[in-house]
Amino acid sequence: MDRIKTSQNFLDERLQKRREDGLLRTLVDKHHLIDFCSNDYLGMARSDAFKALIEQKATQANQITPTIGATGSRLISGNLQYTEQLEQRIADFHQAEAGLLFNSGYDANVGIFAALAHRGDTIITDELAHASMIDGARLSHAKRLRFKHNNLVDLEKKLGVAEGNVFIGVESVYSMDGDLAPLKAIADLAEKYGAHLIVDEAHATGVFGSRGEGVVQAENLQERVLLRMHTFGKALGTHGAIVLGSHHLRDYLINFTRSFIYTTSLPFHSLLSIEAAYELLPGCKAERQHLRYLIDFFQKQLSQQTPYQVLDSPSPIQGVIVPGNAQAMAVSQKLATAGFYVKAILSPTVPAKQERLRICLHAFNTEAELRRMIETIKN
Repeated sequence: MDRIKTSQNFLDERLQKRREDGLLRTLVDKHHLIDFCSNDYLGMARSDAFKALIEQKATQANQITPTIGATGSRLISGNLQYTEQLEQRIADFHQAEAGLLFNSGYDANVGIFAALAHRGDTIITDELAHASMIDGARLSHAKRLRFKHNNLVDLEKKLGVAEGNVFIGVESVYSMDGDLAPLKAIADLAEKYGAHLIVDEAHATGVFGSRGEGVVQAENLQERVLLRMHTFGKALGTHGAIVLGSHHLRDYLINFTRSFIYTTSLPFHSLLSIEAAYELLPGCKAERQHLRYLIDFFQKQLSQQTPYQVLDSPSPIQGVIVPGNAQAMAVSQKLATAGFYVKAILSPTVPAKQERLRICLHAFNTEAELRRMIETIKN
């Protein structure tokens, strides 16, 4: 045992360094606080109607599969006709030819970027693209380029030097700033240079579009992207993800995407939950309307009366810049003391001097709660 402890000294050294830098991550349970932190934008995860529909479907589905667990990967024992029918129903909802389920958005992005691009190809991502895109790009062995956030001039420069098959990776709604990508202009550049556009709709799903379809459909761009990735663990209140595109793309991913091939598939209860979420999603108009009201209210109220910079965001993700890791953490703690769960995002996750409060608004938040939280920040 002493030998094992000695051999693991490097773990303690790295953890101690992180403590000294004020960057040590820990797991906390703050569900007793008012939620201005989670990605449950529509309140689906806490919805009684959602829970009841899942239970109803579970009761009715006894004949579909005798197992609770998936028992294996989709290519071995984990595939069901029900799964493929669900994929097609979701694809139809998003006006795509076909879809392929993944266990998470991270699994999907890592898998698709690693599988699509090869040595000699080029992947160009926005500098604020999610870590899963970056990790997938690294695994591909393709040339990797980054363009300045939402900067079309810089993107075109990168396209001008790209080689081989070229892939552009962006998020429709960015997870830290909450702003939207200029998708139409990016699609124009992709077509001009013969590049393939990949759009991560994780934080747009359920929120944007008349039925919560996402930004791509809201802007009628579904025929101009190679693929879209939608996750279910945010506004849809469950777990998993789907990649949407052509039938050829689906076949390709089944054959070449390691994060799909070599992992146990989602359990049946997750599939039921996903189906239930999509049944409820079009009817969440009141939730989307209230969410839009809270976003506008927050922008108007806080931007005018706070010493901090408030990022311009049309999404539920609102950023309040509080420079310095220690200061951002201190403000977050004061908010917790006042009864609000607001997460401080520290460097290096965001650039130095861009540390912030990442405030997430939800359909279940009330105007009174939001007013009190805003007043706490002001004070």
